Amino acid sequence: VQLQASGGGLVEAGDSLRLSCVASGRTDSNYAMGWFRQVPGKEREFVSVVRWPGGSTYYADSVKGRFTISTDNTKNTVYLQMNSLRPEDTAVYYCAKGPRIILSQIRVSSAYAYWGQGTQVTVSS
Repeated sequence: VQLQASGGGLVEAGDSLRLSCVASGRTDSNYAMGWFRQVPGKEREFVSVVRWPGGSTYYADSVKGRFTISTDNTKNTVYLQMNSLRPEDTAVYYCAKGPRIILSQIRVSSAYAYWGQGTQVTVSS
């Protein structure tokens, strides 16, 4: 499985960005796919994932109500619409995917087997 993330950039506080992550290779019907982020010197942080089958979505409290994750299964793509961006959202955003991740592990980065290359999001104040 390969993940290709895109869509990062430099924006001002209050602006919006949409990240995309295209998955190629092996496909699973039972998987979770989504986003983590990391700033230098800190651990990778859960942002949002969608879990299949069912399509349930999960968000970190810090982004709930501002970010929306969605999928286009025909394109094997996951999107992260980020609205009302804040300077504290500045990070490298990584796309992740893992097969058969149990619910209790959804927010744990080590549960994900596949990672994209990361895309930088910078929000200026």
